[in-house]
Amino acid sequence: MKQIITTINTPTAVGPYSQATKFENLIFTAGQIPIDPKTNQVVEANIADQTKQTLENLKNLIEAAGSSLACVLKTTVFLTDLANFNEMNKVYSKYFTENYPARSTIQVSRLPKDVLVEIEAVAYFSK
Repeated sequence: MKQIITTINTPTAVGPYSQATKFENLIFTAGQIPIDPKTNQVVEANIADQTKQTLENLKNLIEAAGSSLACVLKTTVFLTDLANFNEMNKVYSKYFTENYPARSTIQVSRLPKDVLVEIEAVAYFSK
């Protein structure tokens, strides 16, 4: 049975979708963007700061589902400019330090709220 995951430590959904869903031992997150959940405002800074906030949001959401970043199987990173790839990677490597999840990185023309990065993940829940 599908379970809806929500947390106040991650920005609320900006549309008709769930922050995350859990089915059996899998967790599927919605794409997270660099919104500070305390202010509900986009972190107005560079790609490094936006990536950090995005990954903090992703971490908080996965932890709310009862798992951790160590259990992430796959991420998808959306960037508005692949020129930001190296800077994003520097921050990303601080959150995923070993046994890296599979990852796709895609350049897109635009993201919600005109942010620079969005990241979604699939993780497992160890019962």
